[in-house]
Amino acid sequence: MYFRAFIFLLTIIFITSCDKFSFSKTNKNQFTDTIVNFSSVDTSPSFKICDSLINKEEKSNCFRNTIHRKIGVELQKHEFIIKDSISEIIYVDLLIDAKGNIVLEAIQASESIKKQLPKLDSLLKVSVDRIPSIHPAIKRGIPVTTKYRLPILIQLKE
Repeated sequence: MYFRAFIFLLTIIFITSCDKFSFSKTNKNQFTDTIVNFSSVDTSPSFKICDSLINKEEKSNCFRNTIHRKIGVELQKHEFIIKDSISEIIYVDLLIDAKGNIVLEAIQASESIKKQLPKLDSLLKVSVDRIPSIHPAIKRGIPVTTKYRLPILIQLKE
C-alpha cells in the first residue's frame, strides 16, 4: 500500500516536472542578438553622388551637405519682400521612407517668419518634392524609414 502510494506520488511529481526540461536547443546568444537599437542606422540615407564614399561619417556629411545645397538652391530662386531684417533658423522635418522617397513632415518656424514669409511653407514643400529619390537608410541589411531634421538659416535684409 505504501509502495503504491510512493510510486503514485513519484509518478505525479515526474509528470508535472516535465515542462521544466527543455527539449529544444536554445542558445543564450540568440536572445542578446535580437536587441536592436532603433535610434541609429547602419547606413544613413545617401544620394548617388555619395555612393563612392566608404567612410560612414563622410557619407553622412555628403548627404547632409547635398540636401542643404539642393533646398538652398531652390529657395534662392525666389525673391522675398520683407519689412524687417530676418536672421533665424527654421527646422524642416523630413521623412525618408524605405523606398527613398522624401516627404516634408513639418516646419518649425517662429511667428515672425510665418508672418513675413507666408509662402515659405509652400516653397519648402516644392523644394523637397524636387529632390530626386535617394538611397534609403539601412538597418541590418533592410531599408528602413528615417526622420531627418534639417536646420535652415533664413537670413534676409530689408
